[in-house]
Amino acid sequence: MYRYDEFDAAFVEGRTAQFADQVARRLSGELSEDQFRPLRLMNGLYLQLHAYMLRIAVPYGTLNSRQMRKFAHIARTYDRGYGHFTTRQNIQFNWPKLRDVPAILGELASVEMHAIQTSGNCIRNTTADQFAGAAADEIIDPRPIAEIIRQWSSLHPEFTYLPRKFKIAMTGAPNDRAAIRFHDIGLQAATNGAGDIGWEVWVGGGLGRTPMIAKLINSFVPNEHLLAYLESIMRVYNRYGRRDNKYKARIKILVHEEGLETIKGQVEAEFAEVRGGVLTLPAEEVDRITAYFAPPEFKTGTATKIDVAYESIIDPAYGRWLDHNINSHRQPGYASVTISLKPIGGAPGDATDAQMDAVADIAERYAFDELRVSHEQNLVLPHVAISDLRTVYDALVAAQLAEGNAGLITDIICCPGMDFCSLATARSIPIAQEIGRKFASAERQADIGDLKIKISGCINACGHHHVAHIGILGVEKKGGELYQITLGGDATENASVGKIIGPGFEAEQVPDAIETLVDTYIARRTSADESFIAAYRRLGEAPFKEALYGNA
Repeated sequence: MYRYDEFDAAFVEGRTAQFADQVARRLSGELSEDQFRPLRLMNGLYLQLHAYMLRIAVPYGTLNSRQMRKFAHIARTYDRGYGHFTTRQNIQFNWPKLRDVPAILGELASVEMHAIQTSGNCIRNTTADQFAGAAADEIIDPRPIAEIIRQWSSLHPEFTYLPRKFKIAMTGAPNDRAAIRFHDIGLQAATNGAGDIGWEVWVGGGLGRTPMIAKLINSFVPNEHLLAYLESIMRVYNRYGRRDNKYKARIKILVHEEGLETIKGQVEAEFAEVRGGVLTLPAEEVDRITAYFAPPEFKTGTATKIDVAYESIIDPAYGRWLDHNINSHRQPGYASVTISLKPIGGAPGDATDAQMDAVADIAERYAFDELRVSHEQNLVLPHVAISDLRTVYDALVAAQLAEGNAGLITDIICCPGMDFCSLATARSIPIAQEIGRKFASAERQADIGDLKIKISGCINACGHHHVAHIGILGVEKKGGELYQITLGGDATENASVGKIIGPGFEAEQVPDAIETLVDTYIARRTSADESFIAAYRRLGEAPFKEALYGNA
């Protein structure tokens, strides 16, 4: 894993001291809330419905046990005993007191973490495939380049005040687990005719009130020119992005209105000027950063297979966990483990201080002291010996973290909604909880198979409902809450935006509506192997719409 250098440490220490002074002036009344707002946002501090919320960066979703224990300590000491892991692989604390925030930032700095670039109109925390460096299908580990992008973008003088926030995602595999086509810039590992590894560059994706799938602007950019190419895109966006209307300020609108070829021409013109200059990335620098992400010293001669069918007979719960929460690893004898933060009836993405401590202990003992946060609001142990899986499972059972539902209907992505967020127009968490209870049966979940439900409490789409197989959007209507349902979204390499299927539902009607959709799918699928999204694409919306609304 990457370790801060002297610049990082001095930079974070200086920022922490600076913000402590700003907080003191706010508490004394020297600064008004309007004056304080841009200062706190530069340090990841939001003002939510009931309290401040602090969002902490987890670069490309990678952290170690010491950092996870620090999260647990912060939850215990400064919050209400839990944290919320987000779709940008960050963690949020929903109840810190303003006077305590400088102390929290100081605690974070002691473990090489901070809250910079988690808010505001800047380049946000770069996200990556949660199985990066471990996945069997991976071309290259994207995290070294993600770290280089972090260093390049941190307080970049030209891009500190962009037209709007800007998000970058990366994957080193052909199977997209980072939703790169729904980011302002998406990077996917690629090879050219000579067999060299570089990056496809996608631009103009996003969700929110105007969901759009990114467009391929360059099919191959080598490492040495990637920063120059990204900078060229950023310059074009910074120059021409709308600043008169925040709803039209994202690069997706610029690409849509000007056309990809026009934007590409402008980017190529910028690229021609900076290519070969100071932004050229030397191979030795890539090698230096890559060394920080060297694979751990894997054991050899250990078990390379596990009989899931046999284990399911002996212990059905363990068998389900093996079936759904284990991902294949590039190293024989190892697997990646998804730790579900989606217990039945729980708030998706939440973990208590005790659970974070337990996960840290497990990672330290059985996963080479490494953890990941997924954009699906779960945690991952990237490198676990197959021979240790039962021990890890038992430890997760003790921590109430052994739900074997990764990728199933109860593995719901959900924003905080109106329980916390000042922008939300409807609640999200209670809807997710009731759907979870409706489909609590493990046998039924397994029969349904791969089905992604995602819930947003407002049009900003922090719950990614647009790219769910079944998406749920809460809206305000006549002082009440109404929930629209979309079908057919997909955040993978087969990207698609879901379509609103009809009129919205009252909150208490939503679980039954989801059940109707699921029953329709099961009745019409060609076999148990045909997934919900495959069946929807084959059948179209008509049978689902008729099941929900009749012939009206």
